[in-house]
Amino acid sequence: MQSILAAERRLKILVYLMEQDDPRKCTSAKLIRFGLAGPIRSRSMIPRRAVVLNPLADTVLSPPDRWHIEHDGLVAIDCSWNRSDEVLTSRFRGMRRRLPLLLPANPVSYGRVGRLSSAEALAASLIITGLSEYGRKLLAVFKWGATFLTLNSEPLIDYSQAKDQREILEVERSYFVNSGFRVEG
Repeated sequence: MQSILAAERRLKILVYLMEQDDPRKCTSAKLIRFGLAGPIRSRSMIPRRAVVLNPLADTVLSPPDRWHIEHDGLVAIDCSWNRSDEVLTSRFRGMRRRLPLLLPANPVSYGRVGRLSSAEALAASLIITGLSEYGRKLLAVFKWGATFLTLNSEPLIDYSQAKDQREILEVERSYFVNSGFRVEG
C-alpha cells in the first residue's frame, strides 16, 4: 500500500482549463478543488513529454504509456464538447493520445459512446495504464463514478491487459463495432 501512495504523490495529473463549461458541472474543477489534479492556465505550462488526452489524436492510449504518465504527467484538455473540434485540432505540447472507446456515466453525456468528461478520461487513462487505484480515487468524488466503472468494467480490464496499441484497437472493435462510432486501426 505504501508504494501506491508514494506513486500517487509523484503523479502529475493536470488539467488545461478552457473554462467553456458551466463551472458547477466542470469535473476538472472538482478534481482540482479536491487536490486530485493541478490546473494549467496556458499551453506553455503543459510538460513537453506528458501524455495529453485528445479524442482526435491518431495514437490510442495503451498500457506502455504508463512510463510517460509516471515520469512526465497526464494532461486533460478541459473544453466544451460543443467547441471540441475548434479546440482539439489545435497543437498542444506533449504526446497526444486518444482513449479507446468507453461509455460515459456523467449526467451530461450518459451513454453517448466516447463523450467522456475530463474526470472520466483521466481516470480511464490511469486504469488502462495500470494505475487503477489512483483512477478509482478520481472517480470516487463523483456520485456517478461507480457507475462509470460498472458500465466499462469489462472493456477497462481488457484494455489494461493489452500489450500494445494493436491489441487495444482489437479490444475496442470487439466492444464497440456496432456503436456507429468511427473505430480506426
